[in-house]
Amino acid sequence: MTRRILVVDDDADILEVLEMRLGALGYAVTATPTPEDALRLLGERGFDVALFDLRMARMDGIALTRAAHERQSRLPVVIMTAHGTIENAVQAIKQGAFDFITKPFVPEELNAKLGRALLARRWARNRELLRSVGETLASSGVVQHVLDAVAERTVEATETERAVVFLREEGRLVPRALAGASPVPFEALTMSAEAAIAQGAPALTGDHGRLTLAAPLLVDGVAEGALVAENPSYVVPTDDDLVLLAVFAAQAAAALKNAHEQSRLRGGALAALGRVATQVAHELNNPLGGLRLYAQLLEERLRRADDAEGIEMARKVGGAVGHLAELVTDITAYGRAPELRRAPTAVNAVLDECLGLAEDRVVQGDIRVVRELDEAVGEVLLDARELKKALLNLIRNGLEAMADGGTLTVRTRRTDGGAIEISVEDTGSGMDAETSARMFELFFTTKPNGTGLGMAIVRSVVDRHGGRLEIESEAGRGTRVRIELPAS
Repeated sequence: MTRRILVVDDDADILEVLEMRLGALGYAVTATPTPEDALRLLGERGFDVALFDLRMARMDGIALTRAAHERQSRLPVVIMTAHGTIENAVQAIKQGAFDFITKPFVPEELNAKLGRALLARRWARNRELLRSVGETLASSGVVQHVLDAVAERTVEATETERAVVFLREEGRLVPRALAGASPVPFEALTMSAEAAIAQGAPALTGDHGRLTLAAPLLVDGVAEGALVAENPSYVVPTDDDLVLLAVFAAQAAAALKNAHEQSRLRGGALAALGRVATQVAHELNNPLGGLRLYAQLLEERLRRADDAEGIEMARKVGGAVGHLAELVTDITAYGRAPELRRAPTAVNAVLDECLGLAEDRVVQGDIRVVRELDEAVGEVLLDARELKKALLNLIRNGLEAMADGGTLTVRTRRTDGGAIEISVEDTGSGMDAETSARMFELFFTTKPNGTGLGMAIVRSVVDRHGGRLEIESEAGRGTRVRIELPAS
């Protein structure tokens, strides 16, 4: 790839010689005699390296280096002078220059110093990109987030036009994440992906007047997909590009492995929950039903005796019993989720019913409920009972997050692709980073009387319907939950 270099020297003859010499070395040269023009150019476009004269009338090379770094902080600058001394060199490097070279130049020395500057810049940038992907991998349990980050950072690190992450699904490679743009269709990239998968190592192929780099996503020795980066054929990739691509592919593979492990653990937890749920329901439901009845009878007797304090205590007993019964129901529902019974279902009607059931939690004047229900949604083949369970959890969560009042907004619409979108948004307390990361953990809750199963149930219902669940939340700013369900 052609490297862009900015050259600044107030000697017109030297500037002309440098422009020709650097052009012959393969650089895209932008030359100017004035520091002011250089700073303007730095504000308009990016450069890979800069060559500044130390002694200039209006601004010396060291001051220009400081000003340049205010605009492009990672730009490596090589200072040049005809009066080279150790003091000049030390001063220039202390002020942020990468290196120092004296006039007249030896072409090989100039090329070597610029090459080292470019290499240092590239690896400094790549370390930042790799750290960014690593942080995404560590902080996010969502595979898609990691794959998106891998594609984006691959484009930046290898300076390619487009990067695509392919995963093997039902025997074929499917693009799951991409960054950048290219006129070449995805199908043309699958050959590169298949080549890398076949040899189990990074591969370089060429087609459609372009070069593609591909690295397999190896999970326990098995290729589950590939990371592909493409460029015009005149851009020649280096061995470093292949190594870097393999590193990013390993990050994506690590995310897939984590997802597999979480799925395996969740499956084991579900199986154990199912066994426990059956025993718990059998052992607790009958006595809990009896306790609820006794609490109601006690409350009636105390009401006849006009014992206000006793009535309140009986209600608390009944509430505690109800909470235990709800916990048993949630464990049973999550541990042994029933098969879906799909039927034509009016989604807007289900939402209205859920809002009606949650009305007891709406404090008059403090919480406003806004309905934005699109009539075009109509009926969809869904399990109404399961969908109601998920929506009730979301609506109650939203209402409980607005203890000091706020607005709960529920929306439905049909997407351009025909899917059904349901969103529940509140202006409440929102979630911090830890709560967001742990919201789907079994029995994790921030509520004094929560079961810690509500969001897990929501995700289970959405997954079993073949849908997608997206959650955006910020502490102190509220939460927005979006469900997308296939229309068929």
